[in-house]
Amino acid sequence: MPHKRRSQSWTELKQAGNERFKAGQYGEAVTLYTQSVELLEKTGKKNKEDLGILYSNRAASYLKDGNCNECIKDCSKSLDLVPFGFKALLRRASAYEALERYRLAYVDYKTVLQIESNIPAAHDGVNRMTKALTDIDGLSWREKLPPIPTVPMSVKESLAQAANSAPTSPQNGMNDNKQKGPGAEAVKKAKALKEEGNGLVKKGEHKKAIEKYTQSLSQDPTEVTTYTNRALCYLALKMLKDAISDCSEALRLDSGNIKALYRRAQAYKELKNKNSCLEDLNSLLKVEPNNIAAQNLLEEVQKMK
Repeated sequence: MPHKRRSQSWTELKQAGNERFKAGQYGEAVTLYTQSVELLEKTGKKNKEDLGILYSNRAASYLKDGNCNECIKDCSKSLDLVPFGFKALLRRASAYEALERYRLAYVDYKTVLQIESNIPAAHDGVNRMTKALTDIDGLSWREKLPPIPTVPMSVKESLAQAANSAPTSPQNGMNDNKQKGPGAEAVKKAKALKEEGNGLVKKGEHKKAIEKYTQSLSQDPTEVTTYTNRALCYLALKMLKDAISDCSEALRLDSGNIKALYRRAQAYKELKNKNSCLEDLNSLLKVEPNNIAAQNLLEEVQKMK
């Protein structure tokens, strides 16, 4: 008789989902996490923490795949089960930000910082949202915010301990504090694609270069220079908001990156956003006071009306 294949447990499905996530197979990860959730719920053991992690993991996969609405739904489910889970909050904040729902993103980023004050992604998120909301609403932007929940001290202590323990969910490359980098093979592919992009830039083929840089970042989303290189191409093509987005991501990874600050300042100047441009140039000149290009651009911008 043929051997009957043993059905997988919810924990095995979860682990398989984690492996697919790490391999960049986000659609397959979603399917496996969904199967794991269904199986865990069928057991009748309503383990809120395990379910919360599964929803948060699936949210990370949706976020990586660009499905921000489903990411938000799953993060909210996870937070209903495990209130103030910092990974779910970070992922939901990132999804809100991508959908330009900046007030809600700000609230989630600020909530994360109540739980753990040393998460760079949350600090950077607050800074980006402050800048975006100031641009939209002016100096009174805080008056239009939804209420920011107060995290109880008992929750802070327990979640801080959990944050410092071994990770139990896939790392969200855009937002998690303890980010797990890509594998050696992915880094190698990313580097080759970036070099192809660099070659195309030298020929002035910026659109083709953007394609190569985008492919490179799908392999290694942690390489700062690929973002700044792609931002240069976006600037050349007058795709200014895309340039700003890439520079902001580069600065999330490296807050003092000179090229990212300079190129974002250039984009802000073209968009007539004088305040943001000056802010970036002043930040740059604190790091590199003798940067001639930045000094010249600063002089130009200060003359703007």
